[in-house]
Amino acid sequence: MSSPAPVVTPPRRHRSFAGPVVLIILGIVFLLGNMHVLTWRALGIWFARYWPVLIIIWGVVKLIEYYQAQRQGSRATGIGVGGFFLLLFLVCAGLIASQAARVNWHALGDEVDMGDNMWPVFGETYSFNDQLQQTFPAGASLRVVSNRGGVTISPADSSEIKIIVHKRLAADSEQQSKEIDAQTRPTIAVAGTLVTVNANTTGAGDEHAVNTDLEIFVPRKASIDVATQHGDISVQGRDADVKASNSHGDVNLGEITGNSNVVMRKGSLTAAHLKGDLSVDGRLDDTNISDVSGSVTMTGDYFGDMSLANIKNTVRFKSSRTDLEFSRLDGDLNMESGDLQAKSLVGPLRLITKSKDIHLDDVRGDIKVEDSNGSVEVHAGTLPLGSMQIDNRKGDIQVVLPAAATFSVDARTRDGDIDSDFDQIKVSSQNGQSMASGNVGSGAARLEINNQYGSIEIRKSAGTTQAANQSQE
Repeated sequence: MSSPAPVVTPPRRHRSFAGPVVLIILGIVFLLGNMHVLTWRALGIWFARYWPVLIIIWGVVKLIEYYQAQRQGSRATGIGVGGFFLLLFLVCAGLIASQAARVNWHALGDEVDMGDNMWPVFGETYSFNDQLQQTFPAGASLRVVSNRGGVTISPADSSEIKIIVHKRLAADSEQQSKEIDAQTRPTIAVAGTLVTVNANTTGAGDEHAVNTDLEIFVPRKASIDVATQHGDISVQGRDADVKASNSHGDVNLGEITGNSNVVMRKGSLTAAHLKGDLSVDGRLDDTNISDVSGSVTMTGDYFGDMSLANIKNTVRFKSSRTDLEFSRLDGDLNMESGDLQAKSLVGPLRLITKSKDIHLDDVRGDIKVEDSNGSVEVHAGTLPLGSMQIDNRKGDIQVVLPAAATFSVDARTRDGDIDSDFDQIKVSSQNGQSMASGNVGSGAARLEINNQYGSIEIRKSAGTTQAANQSQE
């Protein structure tokens, strides 16, 4: 009788230790981060650059396991489900980190205007103060360039330029912060009659977050040209021309004897007590302009509230929705997204807009108004009365005139009524349209009013006829 065949035991498969090795390495790295031996910024940069090393270590361990299994006559272990997902996670996380490392997050934060609350993302914050001072050439002009940080320019008591520097930066260590500070010190360059101040915030490279505020004291008669990417601009007390260009930040001008030119991409403008012309262009938030002896020209897009007051010369405003021009503003003008109000405005006035309620009080001179999807209310000022042309669509029109005004009127509306306080004006209706015409007095001024889908009212202002006659004389 034959003996039974021996039972063959299959080679034992050993568990792979590739995954645990990679996890141990990652754990040690994150432990060093928590213990502040390495900064999280350094860890992020390290992982973005060297994450393939983890896969190489994994492969080396698997190769060692394979040859060891061959010598023992056992089967080599595979990757396994857990190892597959860990490897997939490493590859995905590594590719994302590599792409993220190529992005200038500091510049991107400036571009989307994340604000100082989001800065810096990595590293500690360090502050440095400095001061620069040297002779300012007679008759020279000043140009200031800054990528990030505010610029304040004030008059100097001497013939020197003085700069007070307040710097804030992000670094992994105090030693690195000192190196970055040394590389990003502001510079003063003189070329003939042009003095250039450079905040030099990118002197250590774009990847380092550096914010430098400059307080500059320079003789009053020096003209100024300031250009910043991210930071407020303030220029006060200047007996020369001023130019300010800003991408993200507010601009404040005051006590300027000379022409001012402002170009902005995002921010608010405040300008007061200017004894020259003011030109504004770009994309602005709130705008506040007052006490200007010259003309004011505004072009671009304005998204906030606009306030004008006491402007002694021509005002020109042109945006994608509003075209406005008049000769002088003795009172004030306020404009929001759906409302425009002005008081003591001197024409000739031309206003073309849409989707705004218009209220003009104490208007003198000829006026021309075109509106739609809003009401129009015009109160004429003192006599003599100027001519008026008002066109509106989908909104009521009300015109208030002095009781002693002399004018001729031609008014028409569709799907609306016409009402008048002046007996000389004859109103008729036919085929869904209302018309009014007539002469009041000599009819020196001409009123032409056209409306669609709204009423027309011609009212007498509250005031005695005697006062109106005195104004007319």
